[in-house]
Amino acid sequence: MTPDEALAELNAKLKALSDEGRPDAVARRRKTSQRTARENVADLVDPGSFVEYGALALAAQRTRHDLETLEKLSPADGIICGLASIDGGRAVVLAYDYTVFAGTQGHVGHAKLDRMLALAEAHRVPLVLFAEGGGGRPNDVDNPTIAGLDTPSFFALAKLSGLVPRVGIASGRCFAGNAALLGCCDVVIATEDSNLGMGGPAMIEGGGLGTFKAEEIGPIAVQSKNGVVDVRVKDEAEAVAVAKRYLSYFRGARAEFTVADQATLRAAMPERRRRAYKVRPIIETLCDEGSVLELRREFGRSLVTALVRIEGQPFGLLANDCFHLGGAIDGDAADKAARFLQLCDAFGLPVLSLCDTPGFMVGPAAEATALVRRTSRMFVAAASLAVPYFTVVLRKGYGLGAQAMAGGHFHAGVFTVAWPTGELGGMNLEGAVRLGMRKELEAIADAAEREELFKSLVAAAYERGKAVNVASLIELDAVIDPAETRAWVMRGFRSVAPPASPRPRRFIDTW
Repeated sequence: MTPDEALAELNAKLKALSDEGRPDAVARRRKTSQRTARENVADLVDPGSFVEYGALALAAQRTRHDLETLEKLSPADGIICGLASIDGGRAVVLAYDYTVFAGTQGHVGHAKLDRMLALAEAHRVPLVLFAEGGGGRPNDVDNPTIAGLDTPSFFALAKLSGLVPRVGIASGRCFAGNAALLGCCDVVIATEDSNLGMGGPAMIEGGGLGTFKAEEIGPIAVQSKNGVVDVRVKDEAEAVAVAKRYLSYFRGARAEFTVADQATLRAAMPERRRRAYKVRPIIETLCDEGSVLELRREFGRSLVTALVRIEGQPFGLLANDCFHLGGAIDGDAADKAARFLQLCDAFGLPVLSLCDTPGFMVGPAAEATALVRRTSRMFVAAASLAVPYFTVVLRKGYGLGAQAMAGGHFHAGVFTVAWPTGELGGMNLEGAVRLGMRKELEAIADAAEREELFKSLVAAAYERGKAVNVASLIELDAVIDPAETRAWVMRGFRSVAPPASPRPRRFIDTW
C-alpha cells in the first residue's frame, strides 16, 4: 500500500466513524430530541481544538464479528476521548455514545478512559464527562476476564477529587457504571429527560426487585430534590453552556464586569424584623451582573450555595433563605454547605457567607435525620479551610447555626460584619424570653398583661442584641452600610496574603 493509499484508508475509516458516516445513529438521536456525542463535544470545545485519542478503537468482540461489522457497531468503542480547550482553558473531554451498545462500557473503552484520566492527573487538567448509558458490557468476549472487578477507571476518576475540577453531564438514561462515574464528579448537570440510577431496569429485574421502566428510575424531579443533581437544565445545549460557566470560576479573575446600583441594598430588608424576604435578588445585586451560578437549588432549600464573582473575582457564596424553615439549617442544608466549603477550599475560592438564620433546626423529627452529625459537618469543614472567609450578617444571627455560617465562630474568618438590621444572640429572641422569663410570665394571670410584658421583654432583648450594640463589645468587627458590602468584601480579600505554600490535596465528598 502506498502512502497515499494508506492515508486514504485512514480518512475513509475516520469518516465512517463520524456522524456523517453514521446517518442511522444520528436519526435515532433525533427521535429522542437529543444530540450525538460528537455534537455535544463540538459544542463544548473551542473550534479546532479537540485532539481525539483512540478514535479507531473497536469493541473487544473480534471473535464474534469481522472488522467491518465492528466498525459499524462500535465506533470508538462507545466513548469519545480527547484533549481540548474550553473558552481558552485546557480540558479533558469524555463522552459516552449511547448509539454504541446503549452506552455500555467496554474493555477497550475503559482502557481509553484510563489513559485520559492518567493525563488529567499528570498534567492537572480539568475534566468534563458526558455520562449516558449503562455499565459493563457482558459480551466483550475477546478479553480473558470473568468479573472485571479489577477495572481501575472508577478509582482513577475518584483520585482526581480535589486535584482538578470535574464536571459531569447527564442526558437520557444514565445507569450503573455511567452513574458511578457521574457521581464521582464535583458537579452534576442533568437535563429534564435524564434518569439516573445505580442500576437500570435489567439489573433491578435481575435482582428480583420488580419490573420498572427506565423512566421510573431516578427521574430529574427526584434527583434534583434529593441533591444528586447540582444544576437542572432543559437540554444538552444548556448543559454545555452551564459546564462552560462552571469551569470559568476556576480560571482566575475577570478584568471586565458590570454591577447593579448598590444603594438598593439599603432597602433590601423588610421593615418588620420577622417578615420573610427573597435573598436571591440581594445576591444578584451584590455580585457582578450575570455571575451567579447556583448549585443544588432544590436540595437543602434553607441555604443557597452559589459560585459568584465580585469585581471579577470568583467566590463561593453561602446564604440563608428565610422563605424555607425561616432560614434554619437542617440536615440537608448542612450537608450542602459542608460539601460546598470543601469544593471552594480545594480550588482556592474565597468564601462569602450571608447570614440570616435562627440557628440549626431542632425537634424530634429533625433529630431523626441524624442532625447532630450532619450539622457538625459545617464546623469540621470550615475548621480546615485555607481560603479566606468573610461573613455578613444581613439580619438574624442566632445560636450555633450562626456560628456555623460564620465559619465556626464570629472571629474565625477575615471579618464578620453586620448590616444595621442585624440582630444576634444565643437563640432567637422570642424563645429566649419565653424560656428565661417563664416563671415571671406564668405568674401573671391576665393574658393581655402577660402578652404586654412578653413584648416589652422581647423589645429589650432586641435592643441588647442589635448589631450596633453587639459591635460595641467587639463580638462583631463592624456594622456597615449595606451599599458598602462589595467594597468591604474586596478590601478584605485584597488584605489577605495568599497561602505560603500549596495545600496538600483534599478530596471533596461526593455528597
